[in-house]
Amino acid sequence: MLLRAATRGSALALWQTNRVAELLAQTNPEVEIETVVVETTGDQNQTTPLHQMGGQGVFVKEVQAAVLNGRADFAVHSAKDLPAAATPGLVLVAIPERADPRDVLVGARWADLPAGAIIATGSVRRRAHLAHLRPDLNFAELRGNIATRLEKAADFAAIVMAKAALDRLGLTPAVVDVLPPEVLLPQVGQGALAIECRTDDAAAATLLASISNQESMNTVGAERAFLAELGAGCDLPIAAHAVMDHGEILLTGAMSSFDGTTLLRDSGRSTDGLTLGASLARCLRDDQGGGALLDQS
Repeated sequence: MLLRAATRGSALALWQTNRVAELLAQTNPEVEIETVVVETTGDQNQTTPLHQMGGQGVFVKEVQAAVLNGRADFAVHSAKDLPAAATPGLVLVAIPERADPRDVLVGARWADLPAGAIIATGSVRRRAHLAHLRPDLNFAELRGNIATRLEKAADFAAIVMAKAALDRLGLTPAVVDVLPPEVLLPQVGQGALAIECRTDDAAAATLLASISNQESMNTVGAERAFLAELGAGCDLPIAAHAVMDHGEILLTGAMSSFDGTTLLRDSGRSTDGLTLGASLARCLRDDQGGGALLDQS
């Protein structure tokens, strides 16, 4: 059986799609995967800051369109790029086992950053949350694929990247400092892959669901429910990180002003991740003043 996988053409995206093909081969050896490379808005424009381009969704819309119009049978996304609201005609059928969701500093260690150091990142979350901890830091815009960003690292005190990206591509910069969630809470879905297919393609949905990891579905699902309740994407400084803890989902969520002067953060736990994500978001938005931060956007 042939299945066509829509994906971006970056080295990381192709690695992720190949990984999905490997997982499918383990559970369904009769399935053959053909890669359909799609150029997205985010790939076409690598200079404009992401939040000015519409934030979350700029790396997935064209990939989703390839599935909807029949060029491909399913799409492989980085879960952090996938908006929390479902796309009509598509269903999220699988999240394989998640990689490390943490961020890393490349080029310097967090504890060693001098006053006024310039940190490069294209993420408003990373910028705002780090500025909350270190108001003295300065920030520069950083766009491009993984290799391009690493080439630019020498121009700054450090750059911020996802650890999973380095791990998946086998990249080992000389100085890498892993930032724990207590320092920098990850982006919703960071480190996870999200696989979508058409809602009317039951055969593909069944095959793809066979490679899903239930723990990843539960934890990423809680994070996405948090984001969905806020109605926001990666164009706002919002973060969430969920783990399984003694049979329950432990979710930490945060939202901040763009300059990092205000940062709200709270945690909760439940066996129902979707309810937990929504209730934690309402707590930050309605009870702790987060609504005013959303209004600023």
